Amino acid sequence: MGRVTEPQRVKLFVGVLAAAAELLPAVRGRLEAELGPVDLASPLWDFAFTRYYEAEMGPDLKRQFWGFERLVDPGRLPEIKHFTNAVEDEFALEGRRRVNLDPGYLTSAKLVLATTKDFSHRVYLGRGIYGEVTLMYRRRQFRSLPWTYPDYRTPEYHRFFAGLRALYRSQFEACGAKGTRKRVNSCARIPQ
Repeated sequence: MGRVTEPQRVKLFVGVLAAAAELLPAVRGRLEAELGPVDLASPLWDFAFTRYYEAEMGPDLKRQFWGFERLVDPGRLPEIKHFTNAVEDEFALEGRRRVNLDPGYLTSAKLVLATTKDFSHRVYLGRGIYGEVTLMYRRRQFRSLPWTYPDYRTPEYHRFFAGLRALYRSQFEACGAKGTRKRVNSCARIPQ
């Protein structure tokens, strides 16, 4: 029989789509006030992978990812998704979103996104939120899955997430944990 253990803490990130780059500093500040400091930010990219958001947010969207310093319990993902949805509402104008925030986390082995939409490859996490393994890390690189969004398949995203993964792993080493679950979870330098 398997023993129930505490989950290993994970590296939180938020993917941001913005109608205007000028919104990003204020949105980042709002997220950092709740989630702690950003320790890695991606370049600012043009987002042209789908027109799904255009009717609400307009054309010429910008994409950026922010990785957060604090490692978190993966069970907090539904709570964090509710928080980011509330921040989207705070920045909305006349009922239309100007930012779309997609929280997720990564481990040494995978990247998980939170979503409010159920589908065959998604698992219910609670509070109306589902989780999706969007990328897996195998043979020293991130690999797409059949349902991976087109933008998450790009080399640019994979490079950013490889850097975030390296940072995550270095946090373990700085803690003296060498990747062991028990010591990482008890290390005082890694807040919940």
